Amino acid sequence: MNTSHKARHLLIAATCVAMAGCASVQPVAYSGVASSSYMKPNLQDTSGRVPYNYATQVDWRKYRRIMIEPVTVYRGADHQFGNMSETDRAALASYMQAKFAEKLQSRFELANDAGPNTLRLKLTLTGADTTTPVLGTLSRFDIAGGIYNGVQTVRGREGTFTGFVMYAVEIYDASSNRLLNAYVTKQYPSPWNLGASIGSLSAAKTGVEKGADALVAQLK
Repeated sequence: MNTSHKARHLLIAATCVAMAGCASVQPVAYSGVASSSYMKPNLQDTSGRVPYNYATQVDWRKYRRIMIEPVTVYRGADHQFGNMSETDRAALASYMQAKFAEKLQSRFELANDAGPNTLRLKLTLTGADTTTPVLGTLSRFDIAGGIYNGVQTVRGREGTFTGFVMYAVEIYDASSNRLLNAYVTKQYPSPWNLGASIGSLSAAKTGVEKGADALVAQLK
């Protein structure tokens, strides 16, 4: 192998390491979330998407209605918004409210009162990042980015320079106010979802959609 090839391979390796560092932000058991003291490391999660959770034995099929509280933007010192603007945080919270309602009404009747067979859902937006303009898309096509994003796709992990969303989910029995399930999650699009790499909030919004779909599947 000649010197130029060695240098090229070293550059690609170094770039992949740097990209891995950029994609390493993980949710925490946020101290200001009411159920944080119940949550423990989720040893069943191999995806890295749900690192902390609390679960009880629940027959979700008996619940027919769901109350969705207004999405809260987390203000604790351990938030993970970085430099995201207040405007973007509010826009993402509003999108979460609409998207979770849209997805959940395929399974539940949306309710405004705590009647029988009713769940109460509390969503707290705890962190997010925007997609880096231009780089988010271009990194799918350069050599180092293509290699790294290809590996991340196979692993089901996030791509480079792409936004994400983090939030806490708390599910209560609406009548008794008993906590049934809680978790924190990080959601993001597939690295090769090129549409989600265009627009500063597109990746985070795609993450919201994936998270809403996952919750509907869990509650079936």
